Amino acid sequence: MKKVILAYSGGLDTSYCVKYFTAALGYEVHAVSVNTGGFSPEEIAQNKEKALALGASSYTNIDAITTFYDTVVKYLIFGNVLKNNSYPLSVSAERIVQAIEIAKFAQSKQADAIAHGSTGAGNDQVRFDMTFQTLVPELEIITPIRDEGLSRKQEIEYLQSHGIDWSWKKAQYSINQGLWGSSVGGAQTLTSHLTLPEDAYPSQLQQQGTETVTIGFTKGEPTSLNGTEGIPVQVIEQLQALASTYAIGRGMHVGDTIIGIKGRVGFEAAAPLVILEAHRTLEKHTLSKWQLQHKENIALWYGTHLHEGLYLEPVMRDFEAFLESSQQQATGIVEVKLHPYRFEVVGITSDYDLMQSKVASYGEENQGWTAAEAKGFIKILSNQGKIIQAVGD
Repeated sequence: MKKVILAYSGGLDTSYCVKYFTAALGYEVHAVSVNTGGFSPEEIAQNKEKALALGASSYTNIDAITTFYDTVVKYLIFGNVLKNNSYPLSVSAERIVQAIEIAKFAQSKQADAIAHGSTGAGNDQVRFDMTFQTLVPELEIITPIRDEGLSRKQEIEYLQSHGIDWSWKKAQYSINQGLWGSSVGGAQTLTSHLTLPEDAYPSQLQQQGTETVTIGFTKGEPTSLNGTEGIPVQVIEQLQALASTYAIGRGMHVGDTIIGIKGRVGFEAAAPLVILEAHRTLEKHTLSKWQLQHKENIALWYGTHLHEGLYLEPVMRDFEAFLESSQQQATGIVEVKLHPYRFEVVGITSDYDLMQSKVASYGEENQGWTAAEAKGFIKILSNQGKIIQAVGD
């Protein structure tokens, strides 16, 4: 029997794939899920039960939360990456790591083929296929939902014909949860003028008033919350649990898909948005003018390449090297005030704060130059403007 590794979510599409591969194609199916922060132990157990009931030879859930942080999320923080200045790349960042882990698993199993349940209408088909073609080019990629243009009705009827008569009622809202935020899709996200209702989001408002928290960063990485130290993944998860009770981090993202059409999705990312803004503020105090300027451009390209499925492109390692190098003095404590539906960064404390300069204080006195030197500097700085004016109309 040929062996196929299936990227398995437990939904209708991948359930169809398991039954189709076993019943129609005669494959030995190994279903694999990759946990980048969204699976509970109960969901993992349910996925295993369903996969085996459908005919899979095995089910494996790969814990890649730490891998996800170390290889992707860390650099999104270093770069303060927000797609279109709003969306923290919650899903696209996950898919790359999931694809890489599944490719590695396929190699370890000496598989003949690798498969996923993507349709032909979204970004994930590109991210999965490009990763598989790069890492395991010898493996056939099978995508029956895309290749056969199957509808939900056709998939359900096929499963029923093989004795699988589970409830496949489509949820009103589709939610993908992970370490770096959740995406929310629904009827409203298919329009350009409607917004998601309150109850569509994974977290609901539970807190009133305000609460002040402190986030500690060590060389750009979040390493403490309210004075308690922890590894970055723990800090992110703890801050998410806290800030989500204030319904912070909601938004609607509109962007250009890899396949050239516009896409719209809701998201909830309390911890990512708070951490990114806190980190951005810390950098304003501790990095040089030119570090900030060039880092902004590199971070934009890093996020764009990641979104487009180009994580394995060598230039990404170059971007990461620059981003990591820029963080040598991004160490300190940032104070953030949480409010219902919003937050504000209050200020920072850092041994590397460049506002501590003994040379001068902005708008106040200075000790590093004289008034005559300041006037001479300004005169020379004005030269180009004077020349342009003199030769212009």
